[in-house]
Amino acid sequence: MPLVSPIRLIVGLGNPGPEYERTRHNAGFWLLDQIAGDLKTSFSFEKAFFGNVAKARVDGEQIILLQPMTYMNRSGQAVGAVARFYKFNPEQVLVAHDELDLLPGQVKMKQGGGHAGHNGLKDIQAALGTPNFWRLRLGIGHPRTLNLAQPVADFVLHPPRREEQTPIDQTIDRCRVVIPFLLKGDVERATHSLHTANEK
Repeated sequence: MPLVSPIRLIVGLGNPGPEYERTRHNAGFWLLDQIAGDLKTSFSFEKAFFGNVAKARVDGEQIILLQPMTYMNRSGQAVGAVARFYKFNPEQVLVAHDELDLLPGQVKMKQGGGHAGHNGLKDIQAALGTPNFWRLRLGIGHPRTLNLAQPVADFVLHPPRREEQTPIDQTIDRCRVVIPFLLKGDVERATHSLHTANEK
């Protein structure tokens, strides 16, 4: 597979406020915090972009990190505003989000596809006018597969149990390692690295 459009906008999904900080739905925020540290940048709230924004230069190219502060179901408002301002194509956008269909410790990357009821993805797809952005799906498990009686809406708004948090943290570390590949457009190498680790 040849190189594709290098990623220029990395979005982490979550809900604002200390009460949501450690909840499963905020896995995208957790990853973005780590990436900002790796790129030696920090977030500040930008009203025009409806979110916390961090900027970095990698090989002379500007990279934008975004944590929408709109609540999950309005994430597209922030993503759309940033993409329009910087003239990013959807193919240059990577959205990191929690994924019910993957177990804690698993991660998958894909371009396009449906939103599987994830309100953040649904709103971003509407704002960009296409599903053709990249998704980094961070496994948090599903209450059924984890033998929990919680409804899904309640499950995602609670912190992971200790035995789930550790593999989620390990997944985030694996994602951090492949970010440099994505910024160069080497999606194949990044995807292979992430998906091979799932099988170990």
